[in-house]
Amino acid sequence: MQGSGKGSGRAGRRGITGEIKMPAVTANGIRIHYERHGGGPRLLFISGTGGDLRVRPNVFDGPLADAFEVLAYDQRGLGQTDKPGAEYRMADYADDAAALLDALGWGSVPVMGVSFGGMVAQELALRHPEKVQRLVLACTSAGGEGGASFPLHELEDLAPAERAARHLTLADTRRDAAWREANPDKWQALLDLSLAGRRADRDESGAARQLEARAGHDTWARLPDLKMPVLLAGGRYDGIAPVANMEAMQTRIPDAELEFFSGGHLFLVQDRSAYPHIIQWLKTDG
Repeated sequence: MQGSGKGSGRAGRRGITGEIKMPAVTANGIRIHYERHGGGPRLLFISGTGGDLRVRPNVFDGPLADAFEVLAYDQRGLGQTDKPGAEYRMADYADDAAALLDALGWGSVPVMGVSFGGMVAQELALRHPEKVQRLVLACTSAGGEGGASFPLHELEDLAPAERAARHLTLADTRRDAAWREANPDKWQALLDLSLAGRRADRDESGAARQLEARAGHDTWARLPDLKMPVLLAGGRYDGIAPVANMEAMQTRIPDAELEFFSGGHLFLVQDRSAYPHIIQWLKTDG
């Protein structure tokens, strides 16, 4: 695995060491905002639906940035990256990631994609296999005959509180009516956190185009073409990217490993064993 070559300075975020880079580059015809933090081997991290690096906490506040030099970015239509007015395709998102790696001279690196980011990571690995050394696909789906993740675009017309509540019950199927009644304070805290996670200045057109691309995601027939090591990681109580979808992907990807953790769509923060397992797998040679 490729080292970062960066080792001086302090980020001021949880004591993460390493050089800080927060510029933008023009790649695949758009200006992409990205950040790099941490030290150690390089890792490309691709975030989920609506991802915006201005929303905290984010990937740089977690264990990955203690173990890797993490490159993360705002995807087209989101955050501080350009928001073209044309239709977005999953291939566009994959080509954006590949072009970003080229622009930064990163070459071939391990890649981790979460939720929608896992869909982009699938396309990246299929369209640009030379860019991906090892691949973690977390709480995601293949689409098509392999099963699609929940159609989140169907929630967009709901009132904010109703949308947040519906999303939370989908994200962890244990949060049924009985649980909510027994845990009113925890439920309210989750609602407040969910509502705060959507910035008021979000570009709604760009976000809608991302959801449209997500709805058309389908890599099912091509998954056998993935030749790099692949780890599938999911939550046992995920109603957005269900267990069955992750299990189906394992049947299509040669020699893919599959691990389920205690949690739902946010199992990475719900189960403390998830990140250490993934980090160890990413750092495995071969």
